[in-house]
Amino acid sequence: QVLLVECNLDDMTGEELGYALERVLAEGALDAWFTPIYMKKNRPGVVLSVLCHPEDGHQFRTLLLRETSTLGVRYRMMDREVAERKIVSATTPWGPVRCKLKILAGRVISIKPEYADCVQIAQEHDLPLREVSEAAREAVKRLQKK
Repeated sequence: QVLLVECNLDDMTGEELGYALERVLAEGALDAWFTPIYMKKNRPGVVLSVLCHPEDGHQFRTLLLRETSTLGVRYRMMDREVAERKIVSATTPWGPVRCKLKILAGRVISIKPEYADCVQIAQEHDLPLREVSEAAREAVKRLQKK
């Protein structure tokens, strides 16, 4: 189970919103995001949503009240199912790339190369990012066949 904590905001700058999101993530939220909405009088706004462990709910409710302009937050318990994950290192012709494997029922469903690793290699070797990512995926597939 996880707790979803949310508030509607329509009177904060982009910088303030970004700071609030950085704060909740730095404090250990499982995830956090903005959803665009329209509020009273057709004012554009956002919903700031924070996903956390139930025992951390008070911490995040307080954080939203302190770091945003909201006068109130709402929260609710939710069930969550997650796939197994595993991080492996793929050996490419240009160096190692960390890859996240998504595993369901003991089977690898997807391979996601670490973006930062791929960017670094692409820049160092003047390669297209897609080429580095694909090489990492293929390296993981070869490892799985062994």
